[in-house]
Amino acid sequence: MRFSPLATLLLSTFTTSTTSFVPTTFRHRTSTITPSPLSATVDKEATTTTSQTSDANPTTSTFLTPATTLACVEAVGSPLYAYSLPLLRENAEKCLQFPNAYGLTVRYAMKACPNAALLSIFHNMGIHVDASSGYEVKRAMAAGIPAENISLSTQELPSDFAELVALGVKINACSVSQLERFGAAIPGGKVGIRINPGVGSGGFSKSTTSFSKTNVGGPSSSFGIWHELVSDGTVPDIVKKYSLVVERIHTHIGSGSDPEIWQQVAKSSLSFCKVFDTVTALNLGGGYKVGRNPGEPSTDLQEVGEPVAQAFREFKEENGGRELKLEIEPGTFLVAMAGALVSTVQDKVLTTGEGGHTFLKLDAGMTDVLRPSLYGAVHPMTVFPGSGLESDVGAERESVVVVGHCCESGDLMTPKPGEPEDLDERELRAASIGDFLVMDGSGAYCAGMSTKNYNSFPEAPEVLVDGDGNVHVIRVRQSLEQIYENERDVQEGLF
Repeated sequence: MRFSPLATLLLSTFTTSTTSFVPTTFRHRTSTITPSPLSATVDKEATTTTSQTSDANPTTSTFLTPATTLACVEAVGSPLYAYSLPLLRENAEKCLQFPNAYGLTVRYAMKACPNAALLSIFHNMGIHVDASSGYEVKRAMAAGIPAENISLSTQELPSDFAELVALGVKINACSVSQLERFGAAIPGGKVGIRINPGVGSGGFSKSTTSFSKTNVGGPSSSFGIWHELVSDGTVPDIVKKYSLVVERIHTHIGSGSDPEIWQQVAKSSLSFCKVFDTVTALNLGGGYKVGRNPGEPSTDLQEVGEPVAQAFREFKEENGGRELKLEIEPGTFLVAMAGALVSTVQDKVLTTGEGGHTFLKLDAGMTDVLRPSLYGAVHPMTVFPGSGLESDVGAERESVVVVGHCCESGDLMTPKPGEPEDLDERELRAASIGDFLVMDGSGAYCAGMSTKNYNSFPEAPEVLVDGDGNVHVIRVRQSLEQIYENERDVQEGLF
């Protein structure tokens, strides 16, 4: 197994408070670094420094302190992604306790953050994998995930899907043509069917039917087989034509979905299970809302799950004792608030007059966290002193616009909520060049959805912070040579 040494490390961090790895001794903050050691240990004296800091400026982010932030940077340079091992495990436990009537399979939506270390953490806790491409399937298997623990729901069915099925991978047909292709290649095979239930819900849209970047249900969404093609006989006819065994029904309505709408769709999805008496599991996807900022609600899994479990019990009573297992596919819920982007303030500029601002320029940006530029997403931000000392936090604050390092006006880290085309100011600790800015809520759809290599900026490294504040490197920084290594010279004289 490619990552067995890492799995050993992860297992040890679950059961011991020490680490056998040598701490780093350098403090390098640029994108070009020498190979870093496997882990760094926080200076215990720094973590216990007493301070008279005003309450106006925080001395912790969601899981980082000035000292642990410095330790992360010492390990791999800046910028970087950091993940909290305790929070990952805590979130996983919440998902594994999701109310269910007759059995539960939790599948991690690996597109949220596909690092092998995270896959291993969740695998060791009994969580399976939801993949969104054939490449993700192979990446998960390379990380040691058994093929039979992987489910594939994809917009592009890979050409070698039959080989993946032979290995044990479960496939949900997400269109009529996918179902036809599956049947022609694997007649009599077991298959899942993803259905578009007619409504959707996403965190950046209130509409259940109109287009939204985070809405994957309803008439404006291409995801899944339109529900009327089940009721009009189109799908059942294909199933009969190829003697397929439909073992799963799958629905997913969006990211950051409204809990009430999710609950309604979950109950109505049971009706699709009645069409095929071979169905043994209903997969309700994920999309559970996570509040990244103060005052934003998060989905209570127990609250939304219990009525759904009761609906499964009622289905049994109404359908001759059929017991359906429940599958869920959390991504954001598992990793969003367990991850942060750690960056360095590399410049500070101002404009004056009406419409003037003070700008903090980071050594990171849309190359690392695309969500603000794409969705107008608002992430919590904390500025820490570059010294890593809590006593240097101070009380001074200022209103700033935070921007990234790309030569792109849209590289904006503080947009107005839901409006990526409009900037907003954020009141933060007064920053100096060389200070750190921690952007929390960056565990999901950040490292896995970056625009890396724009302006030839390399892919940022990732680290895992354990319960004792020890920093473990789980991905090193990409080199410049790795960015262009696949390019080829053209024949002489072509130009």
